Parts: sequence; C-alpha cells; structure tokens
Amino acid sequence: MAEEKKHYMTEEGKQKLEEELEYLKTERRKEVVERIKIARSFGDLSENSEYDSAKEEQAFVEGRISQIEKMIRNAEVIKEGEGNANVVGLGKTVKFIELPDGDEEEYTIVGSAESDPAEGKISNDSPMAQSLLGRSVNDTVVVHTPSGDMEIKILEIR
Repeated sequence: MAEEKKHYMTEEGKQKLEEELEYLKTERRKEVVERIKIARSFGDLSENSEYDSAKEEQAFVEGRISQIEKMIRNAEVIKEGEGNANVVGLGKTVKFIELPDGDEEEYTIVGSAESDPAEGKISNDSPMAQSLLGRSVNDTVVVHTPSGDMEIKILEIR
C-alpha cells in the first residue's frame, strides 16, 4: 500500500478542520437526510430533481467528510519557532520585494489544507513557496509562475 501524503498544518488549521468535520457529521448530514426524505415524498424518483439534488449534496458532504478525516489522520502539525529562524520553512512568514519594480509582499507558508492567498497564506506546494523554502534573508530568488518568471529578494523571515 502506498504511503499517504502528509498534510502540513498549524494547530489552528487542524482545529478548524476538526470543527468543520464535527459540523458536517452532526448537523449537515441530518439536514441532507431530511431533504432526501422530503424529496422522496414527492413521488416518482425517476423525474424528481429535488431528490437528485439532495443525493448529489449527500455525496458531496460524505466526500468532504472522508477528505477531512484523511487530512486529520495524516496531519503533521507545524510548530511555531521550529527550525532555523533565518531560513524559510513551513509556518514562517516571509517578506520580500519584487525586482525591479519594488512591490513588497508578505506571505506565511502553510500546508495546502490552510492555504488562503487572500489572507496571505500560501501552500507549501505552490510555485512561490517552493522557490522560497530553504532560502535566507537577502537571497535573490527566481520564482517560476504560470504567468512567467519573477525575481524577488527576501527582506525578512519570522
């Protein structure tokens, strides 16, 4: 059997997943089952769009439950302050400047389960994070992105 992929996350990220799992199991499942019961009461299931919709939603909820359980089972919790403070790693926040235009950006590198670029959290699997991991302050890095290469200089790691 192939080894399952580790899911890197902070303690906070793991807690959020556990809360979502609890909600899906205790509340959302019941809501979907109730929708299926109501849709069944409409009669002929072969032409019942409400029933089909409820069954699709049930499949989605059960799939998400399975996905979250797997992520939690294979969770590798990132401890803050772990590793070399001067080297970019999981759980670290990196401030850098784009060259040559000088736009400053800041991202925290997290596992894919917690990734939220709008909140400044990028996945360790992203091209940006892959280029930054293992680097130090003042390093100049070329990041290969789908929209082209960009050059950045690391200003701060914390």
